[in-house]
Amino acid sequence: MSKQAWVFPGQGSQSLGMLSDLATEYPVITAVFEQASAVLGYDLWQVVQQDESKLNQTHITQPALLAASYALFKVLTENGRNLPDYMAGHSLGEYSALVCAGVIKFTDAIKLVEARGEFMQQAVPAGTGAMYAIIGLDDAKVVECCERAQIEAKEVVSAVNFNSPGQVVIAGTSDAAKLAADYCKESGAKRALPLAVSVPSHCALMQPAAEKLQALLTSIEFSAAQIPVINNVDVAIESEPMAIKLALVKQLYSPVRWTETVVALADNGVESLYEIGPGKVLTGLAKRIDKRVSCDALNTIESIANNA
Repeated sequence: MSKQAWVFPGQGSQSLGMLSDLATEYPVITAVFEQASAVLGYDLWQVVQQDESKLNQTHITQPALLAASYALFKVLTENGRNLPDYMAGHSLGEYSALVCAGVIKFTDAIKLVEARGEFMQQAVPAGTGAMYAIIGLDDAKVVECCERAQIEAKEVVSAVNFNSPGQVVIAGTSDAAKLAADYCKESGAKRALPLAVSVPSHCALMQPAAEKLQALLTSIEFSAAQIPVINNVDVAIESEPMAIKLALVKQLYSPVRWTETVVALADNGVESLYEIGPGKVLTGLAKRIDKRVSCDALNTIESIANNA
């Protein structure tokens, strides 16, 4: 029998009004958001449906996406869907995977990702960091351009998201990231697109945030995973709670190795990926990473019915 994996998206997949159609069909969705709202102290569902500027603030985006993915997970499992063989999540999505795999309680995770967003924002003053998507350039060449820019600018910049062949995101200080993006274009990149983000994620600038996250994690109980979760940092499956926590700390300042993650799933016999969360970002990436796997997003009434 072929294996399947459920994958969970990260920041950038949020959209105003997400899950509104599904919520009319499945009351568990608003129930999950009510749980999150009780922890956060504000109406998260109202923000998701009505306030785009708030939704795009990283300390709100993160719990919103976690709640959306977990709500979809509940819809699937409460309506007879069998659990997958593996799980994985892109950046923030790793927290969704860990919740759905039984490692972290949902309410604990909501508090955790809200704090994660706040720690990330505090680590780099607004306007001093930047991220660019580099399209159409070999991974090694992107890394080389970042190293060159970092030496010349004497500031931080590195490749931080290896999303698919020919799509790498870089992050760092505004000046160093701009210089690295220019070098990438000179080296043959088709495009170097500045991203509308407030925080340069997954680079060395996030070290202060990682230290705060590590301290917070000591107070949160983790359990052994009921379903294997492949992490971003090492493309590995950790079973011990302490090892899982350490991987989450390292994730803040280390690259997201998504291309390798999808290949690892395929190497382990996975033929079907299902994206559990808003949007279709990971579905699109999977199609460019490994032809051995198919991928579908399960986030509409139609897609859930068709994949029952």
